[in-house]
Amino acid sequence: MATDFDSVRDVLDNYRPVACVHFAEQRAAPYSMKSAACKRYTVNNNLNATNNILAAIVEVDRNIQCVHLGTMGVYGYGALGGVLPEGYFNVKVQLADGTFVDREILYPPDPGSIYHMTKTQDALFFQFYAKNDKLRITDLHQGIVWGTQTPETVLDERLINRFDYDGDYGTVLNRFLMQAAVGYPLTVHGTGGQTRAFIHIRDTVHCVRRAIETPPASGDRVRIVNQMTETHRIRDLAALVQKLTGATIENIPNPRNEVEENELHVSNPNFHTLGVTSTTLERGMLEEITAVARLYRDRADFSKIPCASYWTPDRARLARDYLDKIAAE
Repeated sequence: MATDFDSVRDVLDNYRPVACVHFAEQRAAPYSMKSAACKRYTVNNNLNATNNILAAIVEVDRNIQCVHLGTMGVYGYGALGGVLPEGYFNVKVQLADGTFVDREILYPPDPGSIYHMTKTQDALFFQFYAKNDKLRITDLHQGIVWGTQTPETVLDERLINRFDYDGDYGTVLNRFLMQAAVGYPLTVHGTGGQTRAFIHIRDTVHCVRRAIETPPASGDRVRIVNQMTETHRIRDLAALVQKLTGATIENIPNPRNEVEENELHVSNPNFHTLGVTSTTLERGMLEEITAVARLYRDRADFSKIPCASYWTPDRARLARDYLDKIAAE
């Protein structure tokens, strides 16, 4: 429905909400890189969904806040070094007379997939509609979500959140814990030196709620929130899960076209201003997720675990050579 403008506008017109939470995008980087069809679908769905929602708000009621689920991936990983700000970057611009003026710009984007590219385009849509139509917009640049339970979902087993473990949609920590539960080696891409930002699902839900409750004013710049609590290297996460579960670790060729090692230092004062508590990686929390993975391990489809999406032909060739080597052994 998100790409059907008339339907989106009619829903907003009928309900007149105080806020519209925009989750209506194809959400996986690997899926967006699987094929030309997947790339086209990701672009068509994500960009039209964002523009339609914003255009509908303009037609119906410009006081409706738009809260968008973005991604930390819009910044890239280690492109400029230093500490990543919350969306905006201060620069000095040289004028024709040789003097300099200070300007605030969006942090230079460096998307690593078609999915991430659409999120950088979202940011430009938001900037335009905030400037031109005075829309109230919050863009949550979210880290990788881990965990399965919130205070609400623990009330009934049927409310447990989806647990993606596959190569297209499985987030890395949940994927490791499911692999451990079914006796499958923890698949670490490349050296595992990629550093990523993480947030527990309960903190994600809390942050979205607080964003709705404390909207920016009409005419304010787009509020950007780095929605994350901590950073970890992938190989360190694998070692943590190995220690907890006794699983084995297998380094496999990286399907992504990215640097093997990167640093990631993130500033997120807006996140803390929203009053979100930080749930960090602790043994008790990991055991909770492991219990869920073990409870449903009979549903696991082993054929879906390996990533079958490669960023470039060279990456695909490396994977084929690796599989041929394993088969020969």
